[in-house]
Amino acid sequence: MPKMKLAQVAKPGSAFEIVESEIPQPNAGQLRVRVLACGICHSDMFTKEGLWPGIHFPRAPGHEIAGVIDELGADVVGWEKGERVGVGWYGGHCGRCLACRKGDFILCPDLQTPGISYDGGYAQYVVTPAAALARIPDGLTNDEAAPLLCAGITTFNALRHSGAGPGDLVAIQGVGGLGHLAIQFASKFGYKVAAVSRGPQNVGLAKKLGAHHYIDSHAVNAAEELQKLGGARVILATAPNSKAMSALFDGLGADGKLLTVGAGIEPLQVTPLQLIRNRRAIQGWPSGTATDSEDTLNFALVAGVRPMIERFSLERVNEAYERMISGKAEFRVVLTMPEK
Repeated sequence: MPKMKLAQVAKPGSAFEIVESEIPQPNAGQLRVRVLACGICHSDMFTKEGLWPGIHFPRAPGHEIAGVIDELGADVVGWEKGERVGVGWYGGHCGRCLACRKGDFILCPDLQTPGISYDGGYAQYVVTPAAALARIPDGLTNDEAAPLLCAGITTFNALRHSGAGPGDLVAIQGVGGLGHLAIQFASKFGYKVAAVSRGPQNVGLAKKLGAHHYIDSHAVNAAEELQKLGGARVILATAPNSKAMSALFDGLGADGKLLTVGAGIEPLQVTPLQLIRNRRAIQGWPSGTATDSEDTLNFALVAGVRPMIERFSLERVNEAYERMISGKAEFRVVLTMPEK
C-alpha cells in the first residue's frame, strides 16, 4: 500500500515524530486532499498538550490546510480532482443539532476540527468531509492561503460582522499573527484604524499595513488615547491577554463593542457600570464555515491582504512549532510538504 509522511504526537506533551502511514481512503461524503502547505496555529497546542477533551492519540495536528483534491469518496458532487482547496478550523458539523438546523454550523456542539477530531494537515494527505472544503482562488499561493484559513478568516469574519461602518474608529489590539492581518482587513474595509501594541517597535509596520494611528500602550493610557480620537466603535482584541483587553475597554465610544478573537483563559475585568455607560458590549467571535473561508480568500486576493510568513519543511516540525508557540515567530509559520 502507498505510504505518506505525517508529523504526529504519540501522547500529550510529547515531541512530534515523523512517521510513515498508509494513505487514508475517503468514505462516502469525504474527500482526500494532498496537502501542500499547512500553517501552525497557537491552537495546535490543544492537540500537542492534550488540552482538548476527547482527542485520540496518536494525532497529527493542523487546521490551516492548503492543497489539491486527490480523491473523491462516494456521493461527493460538485468537486473535482486537482481543484485547489483549503480547510480551516471548521472541519464538518453534525447536521442534527439546533445550531445546524438553523444553518449556524460553526456553533455546532459537535463541530469537527482537523487535527483534533481527526488527523490534520501536518501530513502529506488528509481526509475531510466535503462540507469543510473552501476553494482557493488563483493568485494566492498555498503558503499565503494556509494562514488565511484560520488567522485570516477569524479577523475578517469578526470585523465584517462587528457593526462598524466605513469611517468608524476601529482599534486593533496586537500587531502579531492575528493582528497584522486584522489591520490590513480593517483598513481595506474603510475603517479609521488605530493599532494598539506595547512599545514603539511596531509603529512603522502598523502604518505600512494600513493603520492610521499607532498607540503605544506601554507609554500612554491607550483607552484615553482612543477617547481623544472620538472613542472606538469596535476594539478587536487579537492578543490573548485578558488584562490588556480589560484596560482598553474604556476606549470604546457610544454603543462600542469589545470583540475578542484572542483566546485567553483569564477572566476579563469589566464592571457592569462600564457596560451600562454608553451601552457598551463584549462579544466573542469564532472563525467561520467553509464559505466564510472562501469569502476571506477572495477578498484578500482582490484587496491585496497577505500574511507575513516563515516557511519550514515538515521534517523541521518541532523547530517550527516551538518558534510559533514561543512567540519568536513574528507572524505566521507554515509547514511545506515533501512532494512524495
